[in-house]
Amino acid sequence: MSQRGFDLTQLRTFVAVAESGSVSAGAERVFLSQSSVSEQLKKLEERAGQPLFVRSKQGVSATPAGSRLLEHARRIIAMSEAAFEDLQGRSLDGELRIAITDYYRPHDIARILKTFSEQHPRLKLHVTVLPSAVIDSSAGDDASFDIGLSLRLVTGNTRASGGRSSAQSTVVRREKLLWASASDASPRPVAPYQLVLLPSSCQLQRFVVKLLDENKVPYVVSHSASGVAGLQLALKAGLGISCLNESSIGAGVVACPPGIGLPALPAVEFHLLPGRIGESERVTNARTALMRLFN
Repeated sequence: MSQRGFDLTQLRTFVAVAESGSVSAGAERVFLSQSSVSEQLKKLEERAGQPLFVRSKQGVSATPAGSRLLEHARRIIAMSEAAFEDLQGRSLDGELRIAITDYYRPHDIARILKTFSEQHPRLKLHVTVLPSAVIDSSAGDDASFDIGLSLRLVTGNTRASGGRSSAQSTVVRREKLLWASASDASPRPVAPYQLVLLPSSCQLQRFVVKLLDENKVPYVVSHSASGVAGLQLALKAGLGISCLNESSIGAGVVACPPGIGLPALPAVEFHLLPGRIGESERVTNARTALMRLFN
């Protein structure tokens, strides 16, 4: 009888390449050489009997068959990991409160949390979106969440944060910060720049205003938004320019080209806050499991 089904290792590699958009980036995620990844993808496509990727100079994108397999692969991997955790006695149950900045991969976060939930079906999640400054400054037993993920600016050798030392936290992702505008707007906006901002409670927006003032760049705050989703909508509508991290730039929004008179922006990092003294083993294990998904 011929073997049915797919190889789990090949599926993991396939998911890594599909989510990162290139063979090289996918290889880094699974700690393999590009040649090994390419060989695994070739075998997977042979097994599937059809192409799974369209390859170009810009990277790879999933074919319709690849998109269907991607959904299956995510569930298969999640179920495999859930079974392993259960047999190791690390299956999670009870309730878990997560606080997260809305700058973190807004187009992917629902899928990430869904995968985590599928891996731990007996765990009830409570997810709250909070400003990074609030997440960083929360400490002790009176905090409103068990696990926090915040954004911090990387300026020189320092990281701007609202509370606990960044040396105690774990960096799960680093991204460029970019000036952004509507994809159909003029590629070279002129001063005074029409600026779309979030409330002053957002440390990133405060930094942007300070940066423009220090560089004597003329601007007008033309519109405001209450969160990253609102900021994205305002940019898509052509209401002005703003700055976003790479993973927050989606359809209808593009990075402004260099050389238009706007100052250079630093990178940002996403920090998973450290455990609190006396926290439960459930929360500690959940943080470790989330760390793998947040990378």
